[in-house]
Amino acid sequence: MSAHGPATPMTARAGGPLAGTAVIPGDKSISHRSLILGALAVGETRVTGLLEGQDVLDTAKAMRAFGAEVTRTGEGAWSVHGVGVGGFAEPGDVIDCGNSGTGVRLIMGAMATTPITATFTGDASLRKRPMGRITDPIALFGAQSYGRSGGRLPMTIVGATTPVPVRYRTPMPSAQVKSAVLLAGLNAPGQTVVIEAETTRDHSERMLAGFGAEIVTEETPEGRVITLAGQPELRPQTIAVPSDPSSAAFPVSAALIVPGSDVLVPNIGLNPTRAGLFATLRDMGADLEFENERLEGGEPVADLRARFSDLRGIEVPAERAPSMIDEYPILSVVAANATGTTIMRGVKELRVKESDRIDAMARGLEACGITVEEDEDTLIVHGRGPGGVTGGATCATHLDHRIAMSFLCLGLASRNPVTVDDAGPIATSFPIFADLMRGLGADLQ
Repeated sequence: MSAHGPATPMTARAGGPLAGTAVIPGDKSISHRSLILGALAVGETRVTGLLEGQDVLDTAKAMRAFGAEVTRTGEGAWSVHGVGVGGFAEPGDVIDCGNSGTGVRLIMGAMATTPITATFTGDASLRKRPMGRITDPIALFGAQSYGRSGGRLPMTIVGATTPVPVRYRTPMPSAQVKSAVLLAGLNAPGQTVVIEAETTRDHSERMLAGFGAEIVTEETPEGRVITLAGQPELRPQTIAVPSDPSSAAFPVSAALIVPGSDVLVPNIGLNPTRAGLFATLRDMGADLEFENERLEGGEPVADLRARFSDLRGIEVPAERAPSMIDEYPILSVVAANATGTTIMRGVKELRVKESDRIDAMARGLEACGITVEEDEDTLIVHGRGPGGVTGGATCATHLDHRIAMSFLCLGLASRNPVTVDDAGPIATSFPIFADLMRGLGADLQ
């Protein structure tokens, strides 16, 4: 069974080249944050281009439960009438965040410094994921947490009655942890400070500044130091969400490995804390062009053209991992179709995503004829070159949307079809994936 109903197998077969324009849904990270910060502002925030995948819809539902008025006004268009910082009401029922680690962790942070109690749960995959990385720092503000052993959902958070500001060094590179602490800091007096040794995606900092929060980022010898002044009145915003680079990774990567392909992906967010995959693909020899580069809502955006390329294996710098952590599954598929060995280090965070993504990709690639090596923090793929992947396997997705999409892209360039055991979870982040890929010429059944 899928987390969202009966399992839905899907098979990808090699065919002709992929060609055309791939219009990608809105960025998931920015979509979550626009709803949450809209709910914490005073007045109406309008959002266009919102990703309407299940993860983001679950966050919208949660914001309603905390008292915000959240309304869909058209395709990708939403209105959020916020309750102000510290204005969250106590939910009348359990908050179900479905499959979304981002949603549940950011919402826990946002409510942790308000004197209310909320209980969170999620699907089978989310209930396995560690929440201690959030409950530890919010405890410093004065919040209390009660969950299952190992810090797992379901979990009840009792918000701090008299929150205190926090100075917190993140123990791992995680934009979710950083963002949760900053959101908690909004309703704490004084200055909340987050220090990160490695830079992670900075959508929260950019958007907090856009909503009127006083937030300063400095590069120092001890790392990146982000200082937030507490208890601001956030101003409502009009937000145009750029297309999600993590979703764009799939048609872009498929175009690079399917002979003769030429695909244009417009309006892609190119935030430097998110664009590590595209830099890595270029290092491998990918034919990628950035056209019409521009700024929208403080985020760099461009139209991206990808053409079939003769790729070579490389060693991906470990320090690049935070800027492409969600893209390693599809990168491993590209690496399988490259000539030579690709070494990916510094990727242990993949062990605690929706699945153990290192293990999931390694086992599926091996079943498709690829030699793989791994340890706790490293994935090594020995590429077979263009047209060299045997395929012919059914790959386990472990209820993980990115694993499912990655192996379907692999099937488009393999000698034999590749099947995934359940394509259902794809709806959590990229509900139009199959239709979009078919529109480019992909054989998905």
